[in-house]
Amino acid sequence: MKGLTEPTRLTLYVDGSCDGNQNVDASTHAGWGVVVVQGDSGLGRGSGEILTEFSGPVSTCVDDEHYIGAEVGSNNTAELSGLFEALRWLLTEEQRDAVCIRLDSQYAGNIATGMWRAKANRELAARVQSVWTEVASQRDLTWSHVRAHRGHRWNERADHLAKRAMRRERPLPLTFWKPGQD
Repeated sequence: MKGLTEPTRLTLYVDGSCDGNQNVDASTHAGWGVVVVQGDSGLGRGSGEILTEFSGPVSTCVDDEHYIGAEVGSNNTAELSGLFEALRWLLTEEQRDAVCIRLDSQYAGNIATGMWRAKANRELAARVQSVWTEVASQRDLTWSHVRAHRGHRWNERADHLAKRAMRRERPLPLTFWKPGQD
């Protein structure tokens, strides 16, 4: 695993957001965001350059083409959905260099790697684990925890994307966005 101060070619920041996150059900709004950075040191200052970013709402409708197994809209299903989409993106990336995924959800990282077992949303967890295994078979893949809401520039950007997706709003363009701004 690369050290936090040694830049990897790619670092993906993933975050999820949920409206309330208590008494959630299939109609609860949740969203996820992914920021792909090249040359990030992991120190929180926002080094490196954003290659791309993407986000979306959590789908809980089995008839929806974007449904991947979330039973409810929650912070956990948003974190797992974002991680799934980040991993899916990696499958389309031609380079096979080492990748570190930075998450503020230890739950999502431990579910993806099979260290923990899901008690709910098992279909979603199984899909995330499956795509993690597929990506890890093609390249060195690790994840690390980043503390949420501590001013880490790229984690804050992923949080912004997730909150906007949860609200079904477009994110602010990077040129106008400042960390901590929703």
